[in-house]
Amino acid sequence: MDNPFQLIAAAFEHDFRVNFRIERLDGSVSLTLSDDSGVKVKRLISKQQLHDHTRLARLIDSIRLGIAIDEGHGVTALLAGGSGTVNRLTVAN
Repeated sequence: MDNPFQLIAAAFEHDFRVNFRIERLDGSVSLTLSDDSGVKVKRLISKQQLHDHTRLARLIDSIRLGIAIDEGHGVTALLAGGSGTVNRLTVAN
C-alpha cells in the first residue's frame, strides 16, 4: 500500500472517523480524527510528510503518542503493545 492517504486511514480507521481536506496550494492536507464524542485529533500534514515513507511513519507514531497521552496511557505501555484504542508504536528507519 503506497498511497499515503490509505496508510494513514488504515492506521486509525478502526477507532476513528478519518477525514482529509486539502488545506493549502502547497500540497498540505488537514487530517481530522473524530469519534462519537467529537474531534480527537486535527493535524496539518505537509506535502513532504505525505511523500516520504519515513516522515509518514513518524507522523503516524506522533499522532498515536498524542492520543495515548490524552487517554492517560504511558509511553512504556505503548512500546510494550498495551491495550487501548491506540496501536503499538512503530519505529521508522
